[in-house]
Amino acid sequence: MSVEQVRVQEYLDFAINLAKEAGAIIKAAVDSRMAGTGSNIELKKENPTDLVTETDKAVEEFIKERLFQTYPEHKFIGEETFASGTKTEFTHDPTWIVDPIDGTTNFIHGYPFVAVSIGLTINKIPTVGVVFNPLLNELYSAAKGKGAYLNQTQKLPLFNPPQPLVDLSHCLIATEAGSDRSKLVIDAKIAAIHDMLQKKSEASPYAAEAHSVRTTGSAALNLCNVAKGIIDVYWEVGCWEWDVAAAIVIVAESGGIVLAGGNDKSDNEPVNIFCRKYLAIRAARDRESQIEIANQMKDLIPTIEAPRAPVPGGFEQ
Repeated sequence: MSVEQVRVQEYLDFAINLAKEAGAIIKAAVDSRMAGTGSNIELKKENPTDLVTETDKAVEEFIKERLFQTYPEHKFIGEETFASGTKTEFTHDPTWIVDPIDGTTNFIHGYPFVAVSIGLTINKIPTVGVVFNPLLNELYSAAKGKGAYLNQTQKLPLFNPPQPLVDLSHCLIATEAGSDRSKLVIDAKIAAIHDMLQKKSEASPYAAEAHSVRTTGSAALNLCNVAKGIIDVYWEVGCWEWDVAAAIVIVAESGGIVLAGGNDKSDNEPVNIFCRKYLAIRAARDRESQIEIANQMKDLIPTIEAPRAPVPGGFEQ
């Protein structure tokens, strides 16, 4: 192994252990909530669908402290750090991108799709990804060039070789309502879901008549389900880099692709992690069939704005 490969393995091992420790905190907090002694709930910017708990903050502080103790020269981007007003900048330095609890609403309700997400970029390339659901004891991990695994032993995807991608009508699609519940956004998303499910006809040439639509409430776990091969397509607008940075590595190492989740058929390059629009396609026997499914989805994807401040070094609207 080269020195660089050794370091990547070191970072992966570190992230796996850190995710397990953070997951133990989350699991204990869920148990406390069920016993009636859980952490307080706050609203972000007075949006009743965008929630944060004391546990979100505590887990991120735990992860951040452990990271800076071990790698003081590395950079950090985290959901709660961003929410506190810290400006996001993106450099070539190793940068950890963390969501302490992806699926906070699930966490509050005890719905078991909750995960800690720890990603690492090196030279601005997503390189290490670990997503751990402590409630179901499922740990997804990957590093660039090393493959993707469930619980460190089961190589992903679960179907080997991958099932053919024939047509969107054969697909199981995942998507989410998101936290932006304005009429314009919700109407557009519901219309897209309608088109995903509607029966094909001459009057509806772009209707997909897909097998069905699923939602977990966690972007990271939706992407991990794509990596597993149990979800064929995942589309979402409105989530953030900490929701997806780790899982994008896991999808890529499983043989899947993640593209920008807009409706531009000419844009089939790997997604910019800061773009807030994501379209993932599971592994298949050839990239052409993945792109064909992506293009069929893009026929259905509406124009939805997901604004954000520019990220120096990373993204401009």
